[in-house]
Amino acid sequence: MRGVEPCRVGFQRERTRMTSLFGHSVRSEGLALYMAEAIVCFAVVYLLSASTGGSGSPGAFQAASLAAVLALSTGVAAAATGMHTPTGWRKARGLLTGTLLTALLLTPLAWVAVEFLRVDLGGSATGGAASPAAAVILLSAAGTGGVLVTRLLFLGVSRTGLFTQPIAVLDGSRAALVKLPPAGPTASEEPFRVALRLGAGEALAEAGRPEAAVGLSAPELRSRGIRWVVAPQPKAVPAALRKSWTEAGVKLVGEVEFLERLSGRVDLEALEPDWLETARGAHMGRAEAFVCRSFDVIVSLALLLLTLPLTVLAAIAIRIDSPGPIFYRQARVGQGGRIIHLTKLRSMRVDAEVGGAPQWATRRDPRVTRVGRFLRLTRIDEIPQVLNVLKGDMAFIGPRPERPAFVEQLSLAIPHYADRAVVKPGITGWAQVNFPYGASVDDARQKLTYDLYYVRRRSLFLDLLILVATVRVILFQEGSR
Repeated sequence: MRGVEPCRVGFQRERTRMTSLFGHSVRSEGLALYMAEAIVCFAVVYLLSASTGGSGSPGAFQAASLAAVLALSTGVAAAATGMHTPTGWRKARGLLTGTLLTALLLTPLAWVAVEFLRVDLGGSATGGAASPAAAVILLSAAGTGGVLVTRLLFLGVSRTGLFTQPIAVLDGSRAALVKLPPAGPTASEEPFRVALRLGAGEALAEAGRPEAAVGLSAPELRSRGIRWVVAPQPKAVPAALRKSWTEAGVKLVGEVEFLERLSGRVDLEALEPDWLETARGAHMGRAEAFVCRSFDVIVSLALLLLTLPLTVLAAIAIRIDSPGPIFYRQARVGQGGRIIHLTKLRSMRVDAEVGGAPQWATRRDPRVTRVGRFLRLTRIDEIPQVLNVLKGDMAFIGPRPERPAFVEQLSLAIPHYADRAVVKPGITGWAQVNFPYGASVDDARQKLTYDLYYVRRRSLFLDLLILVATVRVILFQEGSR
């Protein structure tokens, strides 16, 4: 067996530790940052609420309730502005932009918390109670300040390598480790250092006894802080060696699964013909299906009510801007290949497709109207699709429904393309928050890697992550055309 050889690879998303939650891997540094922010915000808001003077100051329980609500709201606002991604807190520009957006999002959330909990902060030295507006501003500033201070401290801690995940890679895996590029805005810009690259040829096959495996024994791996071993064929590793790793807390994982968890994508070439038999999205129990359907209905109704004034204004603008209907319906392919009719606000001219031939949307598409361009950038044109969700044709989260002509074309050009139809299409999805708008077969292939990841690992937790990330996509106008 060849000696231990340190090496560096360019696969960027493997730098940090990963934690698996409900089948989906999240960065440990992001999870730790969220928890640290929640604790700091809770402490700041609680002390601020409980220590204010005056007869109107809240009691301990009320202060704790307000602090908990604001801590959770701050975390959601920070995640929605992309501040839990590496580029959101490691870069000065991203940190500043994210902090300002967090403050803007946190202000209405603070107002709801203050009104709902009936908090009347004790105020000034005169003993008067602070006005609700002053309380909202004070609490928003406290929460935002807590986020900023926590991130500055966290930035220093992260540079110590606390969240670096050393792994061992068996020969034959290195090519695969750079095969899949990192996923969009969530990718780290710093390369990952593989702690060990070890031979895995005949010498490994002969290592029937753990103590005979030079460089691979559990004590040696643990002494280097290694808890993961990536192998091209995990079953080729001798059983005795696998057992010793398991007992020592070292996990053996195949390169395909490892890359999938780290990139948030599937490798289309590595998918087995029967992969859907173990896909979570294709086999949901009644209880889980009920929870997901309830999630769809609640979110859709909330969005419909909150955006009703905006939809009315958009409809008036469409009517004034260009001749034609306000809404338009278009045939799309739904779950199981069934044809559904999607409803959207019209954003193109009525003669956008002469002869009815389907066309890909392009950047700065001349067919888009003046009002339509704004509607597309802000995704307001998608709002009427909540009616499709309430009807049951779509889910709120899922692969975007495509037109029948495109589905036929893409199914012939891309393997496993039809597999995305095992779940209901959605208004937003894992591909939408990780990849820009697609306008070619190659783009569709890239987006499919995200869609099938969602099919394989679908859960309510992943749906919530996508929902929060969608806010970031809208705020920063990512992928709009």
